[in-house]
Amino acid sequence: MYYPMYFDRTYFLIIIGVVLCMLASAKVNSTYAKYDRVRNHAGITGAMAAEQILRRAGIYDVQVQRVSGKLTDHYDPSNKVLRLSDSTYGSTSVAALGVAAHECGHAIQHAVHYAPLSIRGALVPVANFGSGISWPLILIGFVIRGEMAAIFIQIGILLFSAAVLFQIVTLPVEINASSRAMRILRESGLLYPQEADQARKVLSAAALTYVAGAASAVLQLLRILILTQGRRNDD
Repeated sequence: MYYPMYFDRTYFLIIIGVVLCMLASAKVNSTYAKYDRVRNHAGITGAMAAEQILRRAGIYDVQVQRVSGKLTDHYDPSNKVLRLSDSTYGSTSVAALGVAAHECGHAIQHAVHYAPLSIRGALVPVANFGSGISWPLILIGFVIRGEMAAIFIQIGILLFSAAVLFQIVTLPVEINASSRAMRILRESGLLYPQEADQARKVLSAAALTYVAGAASAVLQLLRILILTQGRRNDD
């Protein structure tokens, strides 16, 4: 017998994903807070460090701008703008320089046409659309009967899979950006070795959020597959 989705045992997969994301978020927040209190030896801000890193990489067409919020830092490849949050732009902390360098890593990826970044960019519209419409399509497939039900469910699974693929592709992009950031911070002398190790801890903690996000997405996809298989058996 098939049970409604709100009463099925696969909810434990969702719970696992939520717990993983909560733990990763707590880890990055605590690690960032710890090293946000450590001032770098040169006293340069995140914005100043970003400018130096970009110039050192031979990138002169990327603007560094301030954006409101905390840890809202991101690189906008379409406009070639590196946006640093309030907690990074004017801060002289080791954590701020680590975050700024990480975003510069994305700008460098864009400049050298790093393949995973290009793939992720191509997946953005599909992933955004898929994550929003996939569940409604699957729910419609569960409600109706016949061949159309299977079509709705299959399309929903395909679209959700695109969103999961986006999460998976994001992992190498973020890890590579952090790797580039750490190499630059060490080679440029912007941070002393001990400070660089502290910045690495911040970026490693941040990477866990992407790992947790990808794991959560995979678990959700697994739940969908289990539910749809149950529907087929019920039919």
